[in-house]
Amino acid sequence: MKGNTTSWVVTGLGAAVAAIGAKFIKGNLGAGITGFGLAHLVLGTLDMFRPSVNDR
Repeated sequence: MKGNTTSWVVTGLGAAVAAIGAKFIKGNLGAGITGFGLAHLVLGTLDMFRPSVNDR
């Protein structure tokens, strides 16, 4: 899998997890799941803009 594809997968999964945590789960558990999803959103987006190093 290409590096950019992995970033998109992580970002998409983060969006799905954040939506599930915000919509369906109440209380502290829902807040934790939403935060976990949002963290993946941020990390996946940052990974898209990270320069790659090719040592071939």
